[in-house]
Amino acid sequence: MGNNPHLLILPYPAQGHVIPLMELAQSLAKHGFKITFVNTETTHKRVVNALADDDVLGDHIHLVSISDGLETWERNVPGKLSEAIMTVMPRKVEELIREINGSEEEGEKISCIVADQSLGWAMEVGKKVGIKQAAFLPAAAALLVLGFSIPKLIDDGLIDQDGIPTENQTFQLSPSMPVMNSTNLIWTRMGSSTMQKIIFQVMEKNNKAVKSADWLICNSTLNLEPGAFSLGSTNHTHRPTSGPQSPRELRLDTFWPEDPTCLKWLDQQQPNSVIYVAFGSFAVFNPTQFEELALGLEFTLRPFLWVVRAESVTNGTNFNYPDGFLERVGTRKRVVGWAPQQKVLSHPSVGCFVSHCGWNSVMEGVSNGVPFLCWPYFADQFINQSYICDVWKVGLGLERDESGIVRKGEIENKVDDVIGDDGFRGRAFELKESTMRNVGEGGSSYKNFNNFVEWLKNS
Repeated sequence: MGNNPHLLILPYPAQGHVIPLMELAQSLAKHGFKITFVNTETTHKRVVNALADDDVLGDHIHLVSISDGLETWERNVPGKLSEAIMTVMPRKVEELIREINGSEEEGEKISCIVADQSLGWAMEVGKKVGIKQAAFLPAAAALLVLGFSIPKLIDDGLIDQDGIPTENQTFQLSPSMPVMNSTNLIWTRMGSSTMQKIIFQVMEKNNKAVKSADWLICNSTLNLEPGAFSLGSTNHTHRPTSGPQSPRELRLDTFWPEDPTCLKWLDQQQPNSVIYVAFGSFAVFNPTQFEELALGLEFTLRPFLWVVRAESVTNGTNFNYPDGFLERVGTRKRVVGWAPQQKVLSHPSVGCFVSHCGWNSVMEGVSNGVPFLCWPYFADQFINQSYICDVWKVGLGLERDESGIVRKGEIENKVDDVIGDDGFRGRAFELKESTMRNVGEGGSSYKNFNNFVEWLKNS
């Protein structure tokens, strides 16, 4: 192997998966690795556009694209992209590796594939072409353990062979892990029954492939999930390791253009006073819910920074702001299409984070010591909420009424509960400090990441 080992890094084609793997790639590049970062054509274009004005990749990271085999309209058909990822992409990735290794000098050939854990087939491709394999989990380690626990859930009668809950039940995989509900499992919160079945089948298939990988690296830290890491290590040769790399000097934050002017607005607000509201890149509200959210923010009488994407409401850009809302809230509101979230969460004026509880957002909030108001939307976000509210106790959940709507009074009351209780901020600060110790020099994540680097270089 040459002085600069060559890695092929492969994310699942979605923003929440691409960003943490790009962060991992940047961390590895600082250790001298040559990296070929592979996206589908559609995702590749978004990444290239997002990085157009920033020279953050340097000479070590090379962006390439492969086809997912779909027409543009097919990507909006439920299940089509997932099917293409399983059937078309494996062949394309194998062809790419063989092409690179057939043309490169011996010391420049790809020596390891680092792939999103949800692309278990990538481990099989790595074995087929004779290179090492490392699986990367961009979500909580609890999701890995949940996947490994599927056979036991079936044996215990919590779910049937297709992953469908037999009834509404709660269970706990480890005393230090969240209590989970059988109706809030990642595959039972994927929208249509078709998607639920597809995701469950993919998770079952991935279990075997991921367990056979040479290394498993996870975007979490031991202090946050000691129970999950302990259980995960009993199912894998290498304990799932890693965590957010700090400091984050080089980072692809989003596929969408950010509005940095909101930072100047934050500068004008009092410390710990601002409600930051952001629901990621997928959440969509119906007009009734959008209006209730607007009124709830108004009734708090607090300043708020609200990220409202063009696709945030089912009626597209026809946002149902209540009559007179924008005039009444005046200068104590700031509404943007997308915010530089890292900088927002690190700003001293932010008092709480109203979040969909995607794992990237959870890690960013935790790393900045910000309390949460949890509004999960789908997939693993309900389990992440349990960590926040029940295990770490750094936030509260927002309750829906019988029609599934979070009402304005609930929003107003819970904001007051979180911002008005110094206990939440105190616990959030302590969680931030322990997490930073884990990823800082000498911490467990720091040591484990360096062990991973040495393995990539020497084994």
